[in-house]
Amino acid sequence: MKPLFSIVLLILSLTATAQNPIVSTADGELRGVQAEAVASFKGIPFAAPPIGEYRWRPPQPVTPWEGVRDAVDYGPICAQSGWGGAPGTIVDGSSEDCLYLNVWAPADAGANEKLPVMVWFHGGGFTGGSGSGAGTVGDEFAKQGVILVTVNYRLGRLGHYAFPALSDEHPDEDKGSYAFMDNIAALKWVQKNIAAFGGDPENVTIFGFSAGGVAIHALMTIPDAQGLFHKAIGHSSGGRDGVLTGRPIRKDDADALYPISAETIGVNFARKHGIEGSDAATLEKLRSLSVEEIVDGGQEYDGQGGPRIYSGPILDGEFVVETAESAYKAGRQAKVPLMIGNNSAEIGGGFVNSSSSKAELFALFGDLEDEARAAYDPGNSKEFAEVQTRFNTDWVWGEPARFAASSVAAVDQPAYVFLFSYVPAAMKERMTFGPGHGTDVAFVFNKLGVGGFGPPPPPPTPEDKEVARIMNAYWVNFARTGNPNANGLPQWPEYTPAGNRILEIQPDGNPVGKPDPRKERLDVIEKVMELLRATVQTRGI
Repeated sequence: MKPLFSIVLLILSLTATAQNPIVSTADGELRGVQAEAVASFKGIPFAAPPIGEYRWRPPQPVTPWEGVRDAVDYGPICAQSGWGGAPGTIVDGSSEDCLYLNVWAPADAGANEKLPVMVWFHGGGFTGGSGSGAGTVGDEFAKQGVILVTVNYRLGRLGHYAFPALSDEHPDEDKGSYAFMDNIAALKWVQKNIAAFGGDPENVTIFGFSAGGVAIHALMTIPDAQGLFHKAIGHSSGGRDGVLTGRPIRKDDADALYPISAETIGVNFARKHGIEGSDAATLEKLRSLSVEEIVDGGQEYDGQGGPRIYSGPILDGEFVVETAESAYKAGRQAKVPLMIGNNSAEIGGGFVNSSSSKAELFALFGDLEDEARAAYDPGNSKEFAEVQTRFNTDWVWGEPARFAASSVAAVDQPAYVFLFSYVPAAMKERMTFGPGHGTDVAFVFNKLGVGGFGPPPPPPTPEDKEVARIMNAYWVNFARTGNPNANGLPQWPEYTPAGNRILEIQPDGNPVGKPDPRKERLDVIEKVMELLRATVQTRGI
């Protein structure tokens, strides 16, 4: 019986090893989990905890560990209030100690196999979300031979904050948008460590949704990020100034889009908590506030009609040297292929425009009113809710995506534009005019029916599953080669301003390469944007 017992122990040992793969990184060994053909490693620190004296400092190096670190569970998500959170609280499982990332890889990937790598930056308005959502698990990418990395980054006032004493402290350090510094630290971790998981550090694609998509544009244009990635994808990511982009750090640099500087906002927040002054002692008092006081229920203003107390992303002039729009217009962005697009009905009334009627909305176009009416409401046949939804979608996401794609094409890099118009059958009553903000993400990750952005979706139909398979395949192809076309998929045309061709995932779920059906609408939005910017420049604002 003794030999048999030894054989059983050996089998159990081998099984345990297969189910708990170990990878050696620059900071120490990690023990993950294998399920089916995918190995996952969660809760990997890519920077030291940004707490105490490191609050509002660039990410610091990880302290290496001895032995094997378990990487089987997600780390804490970044401190946030959540939807409807009680005052003075943060979401369970969130923490100021949150700089962790997660990796999914093929279980049989050997070190230095050089598989393509994708790095996902989550959405949430820079105040919520995390890299550990059920809808962005990376196993479907890994099954296709792509390593998927998801990332946490600091949120709210912990992620974007300026204060006069902060600007003076450690003058050699970057200031302002610590969230973007976290993004870059994660990409540096990928460069240093991903080969151990079988990934190719010379074939990294960054992609993100909403605020994470805004981060993609920032990374395309922040000098410190250059060379850390080789392709980019933006989901509902904008690309123009004005929405979560580039608030000047100092009062003297405030502009028409952001008339209140980030430092002024930082002072407003300190005053709300009874902290006066702007010297080092004042900064020490700010650092002594609890994380719950810093999150402050996610409030952006000190009471209704009160002063602004949250800045969003910051243009400091040294780390973030210019806005994405400025860089794109000058051709100063990273010279990499871009895939970009949005959903056909991102968001309804009140987001950008609060007009109460079509007449009120179209009057905003001034001399372009007739052109806007012809583009958005031919024959005066559309209901106001649809017109307003299309306008908000085009203004924030549609036209800026086209602008970014055109800018990439102008520097001889391939650009691919998508329009996601498919609505699952079970959601048609709720999404009257098309898919809303974030609908496409679950299809790209091929993780239907498991939740993600917004409430859990209903069980997927066969049609839903086919759309998800196709979307995931396009994204995998782009990660491999910079071209989404392969494997017998319907042809996705490369975008050029002259050709104006995009891929629409149509309402019936079929992907079709075609001239952009929004051209007239996006053209009038572009004209209005250029007029607004010309007015600002003429006034010298």
